[in-house]
Amino acid sequence: MMETIKARFGIGEIVQHSLFGYRGVIVDADAGFQGDDAWYSKHAPGNPPKNQPWYHILVHGSVHHAYAAEMNLSKDDALDPVEHPELDYFFDSFKDGLYHRRRSSN
Repeated sequence: MMETIKARFGIGEIVQHSLFGYRGVIVDADAGFQGDDAWYSKHAPGNPPKNQPWYHILVHGSVHHAYAAEMNLSKDDALDPVEHPELDYFFDSFKDGLYHRRRSSN
């Protein structure tokens, strides 16, 4: 039987990275690490476990995306929106500190 992994954060939540200090909005999540070992050894400070949720994040104030382990993230208590050029691709509104997914027209 597979172990159930519960994500602490959801799509549209704003988080802050505890090691690098950036804030951003979550656009996707993986139940466990989905990258390759070379990326992990170079970009995963502190070697967080691979068998925890990992999040795809649009980084505030830049054009960058981040991939971060849940243990390195905390909820961002600021109700300020994130600035990123791809926000409109993923979300159609922002209310009370949370982004709401864009609905597909298909």
